[in-house]
Amino acid sequence: MAVKKYSFLTFLTTCFVSATVLFSCNTIDVFEKFESFPKNEWHVSKQPTFSFEVKDTTARYYIYFVIRHTDAYKYNNIWVNISTQSPTGIKQTQLVNLKLADNTKGWLGAGMDDIFDSRIKITNAPVALKAGVYNFTIAQAMRDEPLAAVLSAGIRVEKAAP
Repeated sequence: MAVKKYSFLTFLTTCFVSATVLFSCNTIDVFEKFESFPKNEWHVSKQPTFSFEVKDTTARYYIYFVIRHTDAYKYNNIWVNISTQSPTGIKQTQLVNLKLADNTKGWLGAGMDDIFDSRIKITNAPVALKAGVYNFTIAQAMRDEPLAAVLSAGIRVEKAAP
């Protein structure tokens, strides 16, 4: 019995050390930040800003808008102003209409109970980014003030597969 216990402990230790060595060398190629809204209401005056530093200029990146809302959200879409300031100081703002649901499938994001998460690409193809810090600011551009049933919103930057 003691021999089996020793073998099992050796096996677990070997697995743990192997996993640590294997996964500690990998870098995470995703940045995702979001801001939560009190009372699940996104006010026009609330414009979250997120900073992301690009170090790998050989890679291409996808940029996503991230939103978490409840089933009580009353629209199939959301209009958002997304401003991007590059490391050179140039600032660009784009107004985007992002689809959250359709009449046949319902909510397009992942859901649990009555909460839904969506990550929606705002770049059609991967983009090359210059080295340095990028600042993203998001502002809801819907007619409702405040926009109800929105728990949080943010930005995701993900390296494209080579």
